[in-house]
Amino acid sequence: MSISRREFIKTGATALAWSTLTPVMSYVQPANPLRVGLIGTGWYGKSDLFKLIQVAPVNVAALCDVDSHLLKEAGTLVSQRQKSGKTPLLYSDYRKMLAENPFDIVLIGSPDHWHAMQAIDAMKAGAHVYVQKPISVDVMEGEAMVAAARKYKRTVQVGLQRRSTPHLIEAKRTIVEAGLLGKISHVDMFCYYHMRNTSNPALQPVPDFLDYELWTGPAPLRAYDGLPHRGWWRAFMEYGNGIVGDMCVHMLDAVRWMLNLGWPIRISSSGGIYVQTQGKSNITDTQSAIFEFENLTATWQHRTWGPPVDPDYPWGFKIYGDQGVLAGSPFRYDFTPTGNGKKLHADAVYEREKYPEDLKEKDIELHTAAATRAQMLNFLQCIENGTKPVADIEEGHISTASCILANLAMKTGRTLQYDPKTKTVLHDEEATRLLTRSYRGPWVHPIP
Repeated sequence: MSISRREFIKTGATALAWSTLTPVMSYVQPANPLRVGLIGTGWYGKSDLFKLIQVAPVNVAALCDVDSHLLKEAGTLVSQRQKSGKTPLLYSDYRKMLAENPFDIVLIGSPDHWHAMQAIDAMKAGAHVYVQKPISVDVMEGEAMVAAARKYKRTVQVGLQRRSTPHLIEAKRTIVEAGLLGKISHVDMFCYYHMRNTSNPALQPVPDFLDYELWTGPAPLRAYDGLPHRGWWRAFMEYGNGIVGDMCVHMLDAVRWMLNLGWPIRISSSGGIYVQTQGKSNITDTQSAIFEFENLTATWQHRTWGPPVDPDYPWGFKIYGDQGVLAGSPFRYDFTPTGNGKKLHADAVYEREKYPEDLKEKDIELHTAAATRAQMLNFLQCIENGTKPVADIEEGHISTASCILANLAMKTGRTLQYDPKTKTVLHDEEATRLLTRSYRGPWVHPIP
């Protein structure tokens, strides 16, 4: 099936409806503030919560983090942000937080290896969930999250906010759906950010303010050297899915959303640690992947060293049609037609004047703030209406699992075909076993 203007008109009604609503949405404010909890008070957990506070009357009732310093700081910041001025209850164990508080919404901003268990437990406790990407560290975790959302009838939005990025919504509507690209048969996705940790610190005592055992949870327990905590956990496959799981998932999801794509038919990948061989980090510094869809191939390439191929697009995608090329990123888009047509360009939307508090938020991604607020509004509207959000858990699962499968394809050296109906890799028993990671006891994997 070719991807053409005709098919976008036929299959893109839902996406088009969303694109016309975002970023301004009709959300009916509830009579009483929604009770909100946050698990993981690091950088992005707080940032997501602050955007929710900006767009809805919420009562942030409780926060949870295994780092008491982060937790105390977040409590103070939330008391300054929320209208009531109240300081939330503070917890080190998310299970205790869920047991002692009724929540309408729980935000999950913890490291990736905790997403599945915490999201499922929050759903069981009666909450709708906003969970950061990637949603899981193995494919079966993702399947369990989708199953739980449907079983408990919860709205689950994934932090894949490219689907709510104003300039990309514009590009989807005015370029892709308008047929300016013509027949689309190839996509390049890429990231050339220098994201790999190359340090090699010595072992050290676990600081008093950190419950390292609970931070690790179901993941392998590494001897403490200071690296996994406070961001550098992304440098280890024990706690995530490398740069493919961190950065490719955004671009693959954006492309799938733009082109109305489902599961890839086949996935292959190769890569390794080729240049930045120093340090303890075990994620790849170079990796390529191929995601094959029907009549369309999408490629991924990253290097954590060297310059980007296109200086204007160090992280993004390029969609190739027989009538033009659309380049997109969180910062901009550019359409270049074949022949003498009109070039089109747009930059990210910033809302500094409307939300001046953005300028005071530490480490904020200003170019993403508008998208996250729109993502939150869509989440709230879908809770109200009982509909699926733009980045529904199933969509987040497809994008996350596809990236995990790319890593498994690299590990096995084989092209993989995942069947979501049977939840197996076709004709590959070894790869099927790798769909589920081993959990460290006493934690139990939430196999669907």
